[in-house]
Amino acid sequence: MTKLIIDGIEVDVPSDYTLLQACEEAGAEVPRFCYHERLSIAGNCRMCLVEVKGGPPKPTASCAMGVKDLRPGPNGEPPVVLTKSPMVKKAREGVMEFLLINHPLDCPICDQGGECDLQDQAMAYGVDGSRFHENKRAVENKNIGPLIKTIMTRCIHCTRCVRFTTEVAGVTDMGLIGRGEDAEITTYLEAAVSSELQGNAVDLCPVGALTHKPYAFHARPWELTKTESIDVMDAVGSAIRVDTRGREVMRVMPRLNEAVNEEWISDKSRYIWDGLKTQRLDRPYAKKDGRLQPVSWMEAFQIIAEKVKATTPDRIGALAGQLAGVEEMFALKALMHGLGSANTEARFPGSPLHPKNGRASYIFNTTIEGIDEADSLLLIGSNPRHEASVLNARIRKRWVNGDLDVTVVGEQADLTYGAAYAGAGPDSLKELIKSAKQTHKNPMVVVGQGALNRPDGAQILALAAEYARKAGALRTDWNGFNILHTEASLVGALDIGFVPGEGGKDTGAMLEPGGMDVLFLLGVDEVEVPAGAFVVYQGTHGDRGAHRADVILPSAAYTEKSALYVNTEGRVQLAERAGFPPGEAREDWAILRALSAVTGEALPFDSLTELRSKLFEAHPHLSSIDMIEPGAVADIEALADEAASAKPAATPFSNAIADFYLTNPIARASNVMAECSALAQARAAEAAE
Repeated sequence: MTKLIIDGIEVDVPSDYTLLQACEEAGAEVPRFCYHERLSIAGNCRMCLVEVKGGPPKPTASCAMGVKDLRPGPNGEPPVVLTKSPMVKKAREGVMEFLLINHPLDCPICDQGGECDLQDQAMAYGVDGSRFHENKRAVENKNIGPLIKTIMTRCIHCTRCVRFTTEVAGVTDMGLIGRGEDAEITTYLEAAVSSELQGNAVDLCPVGALTHKPYAFHARPWELTKTESIDVMDAVGSAIRVDTRGREVMRVMPRLNEAVNEEWISDKSRYIWDGLKTQRLDRPYAKKDGRLQPVSWMEAFQIIAEKVKATTPDRIGALAGQLAGVEEMFALKALMHGLGSANTEARFPGSPLHPKNGRASYIFNTTIEGIDEADSLLLIGSNPRHEASVLNARIRKRWVNGDLDVTVVGEQADLTYGAAYAGAGPDSLKELIKSAKQTHKNPMVVVGQGALNRPDGAQILALAAEYARKAGALRTDWNGFNILHTEASLVGALDIGFVPGEGGKDTGAMLEPGGMDVLFLLGVDEVEVPAGAFVVYQGTHGDRGAHRADVILPSAAYTEKSALYVNTEGRVQLAERAGFPPGEAREDWAILRALSAVTGEALPFDSLTELRSKLFEAHPHLSSIDMIEPGAVADIEALADEAASAKPAATPFSNAIADFYLTNPIARASNVMAECSALAQARAAEAAE
């Protein structure tokens, strides 16, 4: 620890702190534009100047000087730092004057207005006039893709965007060219940025040089109602803030959560909001004379009740989709139980994940934060860049810090960090197991859905567990066996046992021709339902499931309801309601409660509070919001014992996600996501040539 006196306050700080961090520890406010705690130090905006007694007779950039570089006083006194002296005040005012020489007077039309660091600092350190009479320079705007709008005349060359894309996102798309007043931030050859995290660069921009293109001229920040919620576009459960105006979602922003997403979110999470407004189901429909026609809620329920009564319980099934909350799955399971059916399922055909194997067998046991402690990583049938972009950035962060050896078994892909390729399928995994031994302190194994959603998924799961055991990843103080999910609902479904009961059919059996007479789809759009079954689709968009449906029950999207989700690491999270569903659409649990009264098996709750009370009674760990119920290492050991008899097919693993931007109904309804998808496909085709 190093002792300092900052503005008369004595503080002890670690010797590796920068002077700026030490000032913040003392409670002093230091303005900055280029410095960011998650990026490398650039030291080029000079706004964070402070005065160091005994140092050079000039202001010092506090972000670029370490406290260990300060000299003590003549008698060994602690170094003295001033952040409010006349020298500092004059220096900061001078820096601000230089920054505003070329900055345009765009505040009334700038989307950054009201949230602009330059505006805030200009209020504190700016003056009401300029001493410069030369013409302001102008810089041509760059087209860097459908997500980021550029007004580069506003740029102050802080290089935050360049450092973010290079260091965090792992793509070398952006850089600074030219010198002096000819310097410009641009993408190389003015191509679109290729990262799935590029929207975060806009958050980092301290001025209005980079703004969100889909949000341009839509709203002002003071008009918006801000609701803290959880993202469901993947299974990471990133902390988000949903900004609404009236009933309309205007934008989605990240929230700080060090344990999950730090302060980043993926572009799909951020720009999905236009899909919430298009192709929405806003009233019930039923198929009459071969066509879907609007009906009343009661008429829709009566049609369903007649079909249910006309068949036997074993011919009734229910599938839950990737965006379903825990409460509605619990209600649907209760409804099926009341009807006498054990046919409930949320997994893809072939998936071996099951509550009977223990919670450790289907969660990310290391936790996302635990990646920071890992020193080796084996990816099996997974491309985390597309399946969990924020988690992939966490892996890259650990890799950049050194001492992380990454090996891939499955499809080759650019993961944004170095990785050794060990093969494409189960045979390669077996070879790794033969030579596996503990060579690292904290090894990790990540099994993707591409390795599990296949007929031999159970054998692949056992082989992965065996590798984890031989590599030393299964210890009481470190569980390195991890399942990476791609769907926000699946861990919650497994937690509440939304799997076939005794004698029940799984997804594959229910989707066989003639397998079911009545099939409930709770937001299920990713499977093909054969002809013959009477399909009840409960969802938000006119997507694949609605096209196949015989009855459509319109429900609320994730921003329009309060719901529990469990992320891939088993963390219980609460998504809050930011708006209301359109038209006659209702929350999923309420629809199921009303339907149950018509079918003759009324569910035992009349409110969301009562439903959650029943849920917590049956599954107590779900009442602990933002907490993780850990799994037992012994469960993974038991899986590993089955590896000896495993004889998987030689079929190579294929990644679970083919198109990052079009993975769910909301994404497929989004024009922005469609544009991003077309651009990504064009880029892939160009690279293939």
